[in-house]
Amino acid sequence: MGVIGLSTSSVYPESTAHGFAYAAQLGYDAVEVMVGLDALSQQVAAVRQLSEHHEIPICAVHAPTLLLTQRVWGTEPWGKLERSAEMAHEVGADVVVVHPPFRWQKEYARDFVNGIAALENSTGIRFAVENMYPWRATKNRGAEMYLPGWDPSSEPYANTTIDLSHAAIAQSDVIEMAERLGDRLRHVHLTDGSGSAKDEHLVPGRGSMGAAAFLQHLASTSFDGAIVLEINTRRCASREEREADLRESLDFAREHFAVPTP
Repeated sequence: MGVIGLSTSSVYPESTAHGFAYAAQLGYDAVEVMVGLDALSQQVAAVRQLSEHHEIPICAVHAPTLLLTQRVWGTEPWGKLERSAEMAHEVGADVVVVHPPFRWQKEYARDFVNGIAALENSTGIRFAVENMYPWRATKNRGAEMYLPGWDPSSEPYANTTIDLSHAAIAQSDVIEMAERLGDRLRHVHLTDGSGSAKDEHLVPGRGSMGAAAFLQHLASTSFDGAIVLEINTRRCASREEREADLRESLDFAREHFAVPTP
């Protein structure tokens, strides 16, 4: 069965170092490193040292392909992905999570599908392309902001990621998406959403995405990838409140990602 990990983005505005500390303290199996504005997250040696200090493995590296990280590790997108693979190799992770290109990155997007396959072949790292969503200008209208598209099940990627908060915005059925992806589903960002136009990243169970049923579906299909909690704790008023959300999320994952007794 898969491991239950914590994304370092889940503790923002606290640091990458705090993410490792929370994960170790609360009993998570692994950590996903979000390469972002926190300078430490960009340093391979520092990330490896954190993993060794807290005796917790790194299951994935999230490439800096978000809007806020467009200038992290330079502005050339393929160079970012190559550096992400190098970090993954150095810290013992086998997955790099990557978002599809933005619509304005036309040259990058033009050969994205083939380029990802070529990177996987040359690096030996799985690049798990994440589901995104249309940007909703109004309640019933959306703008396509990703190329070749926001739904990875529409493309022949070998490895993919399902994020429940992104699926909430797109109003996607995550179990149906998982069924379309089959064994190409390599990684999960466990969170939740209410279906609003905001990328909420709620604690799983607090939204309307059926996170419990989704985990039960994964367990029934013997999913063996990583299930990583990627929640938003920015509004937590204290460290204790953040810790409580992280603990609740882990407990939820362990409770529902279990093979049902016949």
